[in-house]
Amino acid sequence: MKPLWRLNKYLYKYKGLLLLGILFTVISNIFVIIPAQLVRLAIDYVVESKTFFQPLSTGGMGDEARDVFLGYVVIFGVLILVMALLRGFFLFLIRQTIIIMSRRVEYDLKNEIFYHYQNLPLSFYRKNSTGDLMARITEDVSRVRMYLGPAIMYGINLLILFPLVISYMISVNPTLTLYSLLPLPVLSLSIYFVNNLINERSEKIQRSLSSLSTYVQEAFSGIRVLKAFVREEDSARDFDTASEDYKVKSINLTKVNALFFPLIMALVGISTIITVYVGGMQVINGQIGYGVIAEFILYVNMLTWPVTSLGWVTSIIQRAAASQARINEFLDEKNDILSKENLEIEIDGLVKVTDLSFTYPDSGVKALDKVSFEIGKGQTLGIIGTTGSGKSTIANLLMRMYDPDSGQIQIDNENIERYSISSLRRQIGYVPQDVFLFSDSIGNNIAFGLESADDELIEQAAKDADVYQNIVDFPKGFDTMLGERGITLSGGQKQRVSIARAIAKEPKILILDDCLSAVDTKTENVILNALKRIMENRTSIIISHRVSSAKLADHIIVLDDGRILEQGNHDSLMNRKGVYAELYEKQTQSNESMDDSLI
Repeated sequence: MKPLWRLNKYLYKYKGLLLLGILFTVISNIFVIIPAQLVRLAIDYVVESKTFFQPLSTGGMGDEARDVFLGYVVIFGVLILVMALLRGFFLFLIRQTIIIMSRRVEYDLKNEIFYHYQNLPLSFYRKNSTGDLMARITEDVSRVRMYLGPAIMYGINLLILFPLVISYMISVNPTLTLYSLLPLPVLSLSIYFVNNLINERSEKIQRSLSSLSTYVQEAFSGIRVLKAFVREEDSARDFDTASEDYKVKSINLTKVNALFFPLIMALVGISTIITVYVGGMQVINGQIGYGVIAEFILYVNMLTWPVTSLGWVTSIIQRAAASQARINEFLDEKNDILSKENLEIEIDGLVKVTDLSFTYPDSGVKALDKVSFEIGKGQTLGIIGTTGSGKSTIANLLMRMYDPDSGQIQIDNENIERYSISSLRRQIGYVPQDVFLFSDSIGNNIAFGLESADDELIEQAAKDADVYQNIVDFPKGFDTMLGERGITLSGGQKQRVSIARAIAKEPKILILDDCLSAVDTKTENVILNALKRIMENRTSIIISHRVSSAKLADHIIVLDDGRILEQGNHDSLMNRKGVYAELYEKQTQSNESMDDSLI
C-alpha cells in the first residue's frame, strides 16, 4: 500500500465527495437490511394468520379475514418495494460521488504526470522509450483509478455492510449465523486465488496484444519496404504466429473465467442448504419461525457479493500499488536543468563559448572536448564536421537541453544558466536535423512557436523557406492536414516547413541543425539565398556536413571527435589547405560528377 499513499493528497482534495459516498453507503445498507426483516415479518404473519383463518372461515367470517390478511401482505410488499427503490437511489448517489471522485483524480493524475514529463530534461527521454512513457500515463493510471473508484467503493461497502448484517444476524440467532456463514471464508479465498490466475493470464494477454499491435504498426508503417523486398507472405506468416499466441492465451483466460461464477454459485448454494437445514431443525424444535430462515437466506445472499469482492478488491489494490510504484518512479525524476536567476530579458545575440566539454550521461560518449568560439551580434557561425563530431551537441547545449560538464556558455556576456529557460528558448529558432511535424494543418505547424497565428507572417516564413509554392499548390493550401509525422509531405518539403516554423517566431538566434540534408544543391542555394535576408542582424548558426551550407558564414569551425580542428572564414580556411579545403574539394567534385552523370 505504501506507493498508494501518494494519492492521499487527492483523497483529501476530494474529501467532500468521499465523505458523501461513505454516508450514502451507510444509508443504502440500512435499506438492504430492512427488506429482509420485512420478509421475515410477512412470512411469520402469513403462517400465524393461517391458524386464525380456519376458525374464522368456519364461523362465516372467511372473506372479511382474507381481505384483512391480503391487505397487510400488500402493505408488506409495498414497503419492500419502497426500500428497494430507496436503496437503488442511494446506490446511484454512491456512484455519483465515489466513482466521479476517481475520475477527477484520474484527470488530475494524468495532468500531473504529463506536466512532469514536459519539464524533464532531454536526457530522460534518451533513457526511456515512448511506449513505456505512454503505458504509465494510460494503463497504469487506469489501474490506479480502479483502486480509487471500484476498490474503495466496494471496500467501504464491505466494511459497513459486513458488521451491520452480521451483528444483526447474531442478535437474531447466533447458532444459525455461525452455520450460514461457514462457506463464506472459503468463497473469499477461492475467489482470491481465481482472481490471481485471471490477473496473471490477463497480464500475459496484454503483453501479447502489445506485441501484436507493435508488429502491425511496424508492418503498416514499413509497408513500402515490405513490398519492395517482397516480404508480404513472410509478414503474414509472422502475424499468424503472433495471433495464434494471443488466441491461446485468450482461451486460457476464458477457461479460468469459466470457473468464476460456478464457484460463487456453488458456495452460495451450499450456504443456503446449510441455512435451510439448520434453520429447519430449529423450526421443528420450535426455536424460531419460518420467517427467520427466509431472512437469513437473504442475508447470506447480501454478503455473497461483498465477500466475493474481497478477493477482487485485494487484487485491484495489488495491481494499483504496482502501477503507482511505476508512476512514482517517473514522478520522482528530477529536472537538473534549472535557471539560477530566471532572467527574462530580450537578448541581442552575442554568443561566447569557453572551454566547453560534455559527455552524454546515458551512453558515456564524450561529445565535446574544450570547444571555444565566439559569435558577434548578427553574425553567422558555420559548424562543419562528420557524423558524431559533436555538431548537434553544441545546439542542444545552447538551448540548455543539457548542461555542460565544464566550461561555460555566455549570451550577451551573461552566463546562460542565469536566463529563464522558457524565455531563452522562446528567443531561439531551432530547426532540428530529425524533422518532426504534428498531425495538424501546415499553417498551424508553421505557427507552432507563435503566441497567436498571423497569416502574413506564416506566408512570409513559407516564402523565405522556399515552400510557399508547394503549399499553395495543395487543394486546401495552408489548411492542408498533415499525416502522422508529416507523412503527407516529401522529405525536402518537411524540412522547409520546419525552417519556416523557426523563422516565423522571428528569433534573436537562429540554429539550423543540418536541416538542408534532404534537399538538393539547387534548392539548398535557393533557401540559403532566401535566408540571407532573414539572417541579417540576427545571430545564426548553420550546422552541416556540407561545406556549401556553411561557406557564407562569417566564421566557420571544423569539428572532429568533439575537438575544433580549424576555424576562420571560408577564404582563410581554403588558403590554409587543411581539412576544410580538402572537404570542400571532395564535395565540389562529387557534385560536378553527379551533374555530369545526369547530363
